[in-house]
Amino acid sequence: MAQKHKQEEEEKVRLDKWLWAARFYKTRALAKEAIESGKVHYRGERCKPGKEPHVGDELQIRTGFDERSVIIEALSIVRRGAPEAQTLYRETEQSQAKREAAAAMRKAGALGVTTDGKPSKKQRRQLFSFRSAD
Repeated sequence: MAQKHKQEEEEKVRLDKWLWAARFYKTRALAKEAIESGKVHYRGERCKPGKEPHVGDELQIRTGFDERSVIIEALSIVRRGAPEAQTLYRETEQSQAKREAAAAMRKAGALGVTTDGKPSKKQRRQLFSFRSAD
């Protein structure tokens, strides 16, 4: 009986702790902050850091420029090396293709604004007058 209760305790994992153990975030605090700010969606919905994930659940995780859709393969509360951490989840094929396409676009310079540097004095005046016209 005591052993069964201990196994149930081991299977209960907080979502922020799992994200940290799976090496999506460097600290639990960063994982908690990402969840609270809506960068992590559990089954397509916002959730709380204390949510208990289960094997087979899907997560959408935004980190930096990338957005990943992963399926939970295993639960862990221990942070280990990257090769072991990658066994905790499986990224969907659509997510991988989308992420690789976005990386290629960034590398080609298709996204973002490219400028010649700081605006000149004349351009700053134009910006100021444009903003104050509202």
